[in-house]
Amino acid sequence: MGHAFEPDHLLAVGNLISRRDTLAEALRDGIYWGLGHTTTLVVVGSIILLGRVTLLTSGYFEAAVGLMLVVMGISRLLDQRRAAAKVRPGVAPSRAAYAVGLLHGLAGSGALVLLVMSEIRDPWLSVLYFAVFGVGSILGMFIVAGLCSVPFTKRMKISRTLKFSAVTLSSLLCIGYGGWMIYGNVRW
Repeated sequence: MGHAFEPDHLLAVGNLISRRDTLAEALRDGIYWGLGHTTTLVVVGSIILLGRVTLLTSGYFEAAVGLMLVVMGISRLLDQRRAAAKVRPGVAPSRAAYAVGLLHGLAGSGALVLLVMSEIRDPWLSVLYFAVFGVGSILGMFIVAGLCSVPFTKRMKISRTLKFSAVTLSSLLCIGYGGWMIYGNVRW
């Protein structure tokens, strides 16, 4: 579950759920994000277990996550601008949360989980390790989505200025952290 609280996960989920009006929608996005993350681990983990492949980590997966964070931040700022202009912004469906989770499964700690799995000699222990990590990831993202959604739900009746500021700040953090991830992981 601790994996869910990594900065890139918090920023991605925070950005996704800031588009939601209810806690239930935000929690659904958290589950979809966790399922996407776990799906990538199942697919790649199966290749490792069945093919006894050793996985080499690459900074390019991290850079791809960084690029995704930058795009998410810019997209959220543009949606907010449309909303201010009284144009209904496009609300990303839960499949967007699933896709974000898929990409995150290839990078960071997800890649480390796959590395650990490739080193466990007993396939049943590998499957157990993966299952515990997958359930923890889904539960963790569910909790993160719930916690991050509090300032964005309409039920909270927060002021427009406060919501605008929170969305702007979270979007800029998303862009900045994503840029830092790209810079730190791409070797020119």
